[in-house]
Amino acid sequence: MTDSSDTPAERPRIDISDARWSTDYLPKMAGEADPERLSMVTKRIQAASHGELSSRRQSLKDLADAARLLVDRLVATDAPEDVVRAATVEVQAAADRFADYHQGTLYGFSEAANAGDREDPLYDHSPLIGIANPLAPPMSLREVGGIIAAEVNFGQAYEGPPGCVHGGYVAAAFDEVLGATQSLSGAPGMTGTLTVRYEKPTPLQTDLRFEGRLVGVERRKIFVEGACYAGDTLTATAKGIFISMQPGAFLDIIAERERRQEEQR
Repeated sequence: MTDSSDTPAERPRIDISDARWSTDYLPKMAGEADPERLSMVTKRIQAASHGELSSRRQSLKDLADAARLLVDRLVATDAPEDVVRAATVEVQAAADRFADYHQGTLYGFSEAANAGDREDPLYDHSPLIGIANPLAPPMSLREVGGIIAAEVNFGQAYEGPPGCVHGGYVAAAFDEVLGATQSLSGAPGMTGTLTVRYEKPTPLQTDLRFEGRLVGVERRKIFVEGACYAGDTLTATAKGIFISMQPGAFLDIIAERERRQEEQR
């Protein structure tokens, strides 16, 4: 699964011998994964990196990018009231254009962990990696030699401490990255527990790199660990336990979501 196009300098910096990665549990290490399954997982991670977009997906991305720019410039703006009022009218008019159109799930899944056996899922409406979701920064995902790597730059709207990313968004980013990482187990599930250690403030408007690795599997429990870097500075680490879902459980969740959407129409 190694991506030979990456130079050594670009490879993830995770060192599994480092004390940061020591665990207080002893899961069995994942056995030799089925090659077919690994191929499918690789394709799913590649799908999360977007690649070449169709005309429609590009248009949705362009609109979301414009919305992201608006949000970024709106936060703590010193624009006079007349500018704010004029923008309100324009944004409301844009929102009204979509009032008569159904919000369905034609354009993919909200996160990589939920894609099941699909080799080519789209994650365009994910709140973290979705190119068509203005709430997403968005972050990109890729797999390099068994490590999941993600790049992201959080703008002004994600501020917590002055000049720093809100800790909740750091945790959410870990949940997304480790959610993709646990898929490498061959029996992906959903988050059971997620523990984040904030080593140093994570800066805003800075290219960040999240990395995740599979630690081991014990029955339905999937153990993963991750790290966040700003340049060479480690800003946060995380440990997660994902629970492999029983057959049909995820289908039940989808059915419940569709029932609720139908009630709201």
